[in-house]
Amino acid sequence: STMEETDREAVATAVQRVAGMLQRPDQLDKVEQYRRREARKKASVEARLKVQSWINLSCKLQSCQAMLRTLNLTGNKELRKNHLCIPCREVAAFEYLKIISIKLFKNHSCSRSPAFFLVPLLSHIYCLYFDSGGVLCVIFLLCLSVPEIVRETHDLIERGELLQAHRKLMDLECSRDNLMYEQYRMDSKNTHDMNLIHTYFGDMQKLSEELAKQLWMVVQRSLVTVRRDPTLLVSVVRIIEREEKIDRRMLDRKKQTGFIPPGRPKKWKEKMFNILERTVSTRIEGTQADTRESDKMWLVRHLEIIRKYVLDDLLVAKTLLDQCFPPHYDIFNRLLNMYHQALATRMQELAAEDLEANEIVSLLTWVLNTYTSAEMMGNSELSPEVDVNSLDALISQNVVDQLLSKYMSTLTSNIIGWLRKALETDKKDWIKETEPEADQDGYYQTTLPAIVFQMFEQNLQVAAQINEDLKTKVLILCLQQMNSFLTRYKDEAQLYKEDHLKNRQYPQCYVQYMIAVINNCQTFKESIISLKRKYLKSDMEDTLSISHANMDATLDIIAKEGCSSLLDEVFMDLEPHLNELMTKKWLMGSNAVGTICVTVEDYFNDFAKIKKPYKKTMTLEAHRRVVVEYIRAIMLKRISFKNAEERKEGAERMIKEAEQFRFLFKKLAAGSGEDTEGLCDIIEAIAEVIKLTDPSLLYLEVSTLVSKYPDIRDDHIAALLTVRGDASRDMKQTIIETLDQGPSQPNPNYVPIFKEITVPTLTVPKLLK
Repeated sequence: STMEETDREAVATAVQRVAGMLQRPDQLDKVEQYRRREARKKASVEARLKVQSWINLSCKLQSCQAMLRTLNLTGNKELRKNHLCIPCREVAAFEYLKIISIKLFKNHSCSRSPAFFLVPLLSHIYCLYFDSGGVLCVIFLLCLSVPEIVRETHDLIERGELLQAHRKLMDLECSRDNLMYEQYRMDSKNTHDMNLIHTYFGDMQKLSEELAKQLWMVVQRSLVTVRRDPTLLVSVVRIIEREEKIDRRMLDRKKQTGFIPPGRPKKWKEKMFNILERTVSTRIEGTQADTRESDKMWLVRHLEIIRKYVLDDLLVAKTLLDQCFPPHYDIFNRLLNMYHQALATRMQELAAEDLEANEIVSLLTWVLNTYTSAEMMGNSELSPEVDVNSLDALISQNVVDQLLSKYMSTLTSNIIGWLRKALETDKKDWIKETEPEADQDGYYQTTLPAIVFQMFEQNLQVAAQINEDLKTKVLILCLQQMNSFLTRYKDEAQLYKEDHLKNRQYPQCYVQYMIAVINNCQTFKESIISLKRKYLKSDMEDTLSISHANMDATLDIIAKEGCSSLLDEVFMDLEPHLNELMTKKWLMGSNAVGTICVTVEDYFNDFAKIKKPYKKTMTLEAHRRVVVEYIRAIMLKRISFKNAEERKEGAERMIKEAEQFRFLFKKLAAGSGEDTEGLCDIIEAIAEVIKLTDPSLLYLEVSTLVSKYPDIRDDHIAALLTVRGDASRDMKQTIIETLDQGPSQPNPNYVPIFKEITVPTLTVPKLLK
């Protein structure tokens, strides 16, 4: 046959050529070189043959197209009748087209899209037959293979083989886009044919959307995916990068030709960042697990979960995610900005809610301190990429000021309420039938100071978490309210005393609770100093000095009035015994002073539970009042001694009783280091005036007394001489007038005592013997 002859000729020619190449021995070394050269020639010939086969195919397609055109365009029934074999030929032609198209689309060995080979042929047909029939033919040719490619791509997407799926999708899109471009180039106004192409490639658009959906799912879970399967994320980024390149190419072509395929530019990179942004926002919003109704600590929990999530996410983004994206994506900084913006939005939403005082503090502490601390953005592992100093504020200063203002307003009313409640609770304790508790040193106290200052301390610690300025404002507020509170405390202590005086049997532990009130004053003083030292800057000391002085003064008044009311209690019990002094009964040997001393000592067993500063004052005041009451008893002129013997007996009794008082108060003042003996010396000095046996020396003795105690008045001297019982009216007059002329040189340490003692102006009748 002709084929066999051709083969024999080819072999003979080849043998001759090889013989020509290998005529000399040295040419054997070049065998490999010859072989490569021949292989290149062979490849070139095969390529030319393939091109020729495409040209032949084109010719055949043209014939088929002509046949179809004839069939479609003719309306002549006769023609159809005379060409009964045409449908058969039509089927044969379509079958042929189908085989060719599938073969072309299945040619996976080609490095470029199958459309690269197919479109020139289609374009050729298109140029020759530019009408609906021609378009239908071309689409038919493509669509024979498109559904199969779509199915294969869909399967790849479902299996998660996204890169391969995208490769097939790009091939399909390339075919469609080139076909559309040829249509546009030939006749840009033929929208019917353009829409026809678009319709036949409709499934491909769904395929693109399906693939995109898979990509966005991966992007949404990127911070999880990057830990489990970073290659999947890398594949997604590669697909997005491919699409970005195609977008750029299509936009460039649009500038040159005005044509751009439907759906372009896809802007998948932009969409990816939008998805990430929504994901970040949703992540932050979704951390609120509770509401105020279900959990009072809802905001603290919400903020702590946000802190943990954001820190964890950013650490993953820096260490892992950053490696999956090209550098120009600047993915870490983009994510950082997204988190910051999402946080700012969330914090502004929270700030706009009707927050309680403690919630305002939680929010401001988090926004102003926690956010930039080492527990979050200031974490050393985020450095140096995150610079906390360059981060914008999460909420504006105006909003911060509004929140602080609301906080201070709420805190003020809260503190007033807390203090009022604390005082009401304390007052209930005052009427208990059990003694108050004592501190570790045995001093009576109530829980009031501890409760008040614990409350102050808690609020100051909270304020200190936000900033120094707020801490100072809260301290000033606490001390201002403390000032008002102490005034109420003073009034309540006074009412307590008045209620007790109405019925001295009630309350049962009045003395002990009044001691506790006095001790509380000292505790309040110490606590105020401690609070200022701990929370107030030294340069702010002056601003509170007046307020502090006022509080100290109020506390001293409360304590002084408390001590006074306790001494009133003592002297009410002493009254019957004091009434016995300087009477005939007293002179006859009454034990009134012994009873007075025992009673005072008994009361002072309770008064030992008073803290030292006030106990010392109490002892001094008790000593002073006993002496004053004793001297007042003398000045009442209850007795007038009849003779020297009675005067001597009375004076000796006075000296003895002065010594009893001295011993008692020395014992009571033990450890205070206070010299109180001088008070009893006054009794002894008066006793010396009464004891004097020589009346001519009376003036001298009285003048000595007056020089020591210059607040003695004329009526005191007259009363004293009356008690002596031996001074005539003229003698009294002379002594008093002479004393008025004499110089007075008092002891500078003397505290006037006689000015407290009034002398009855009416003559007191002699008591019955």
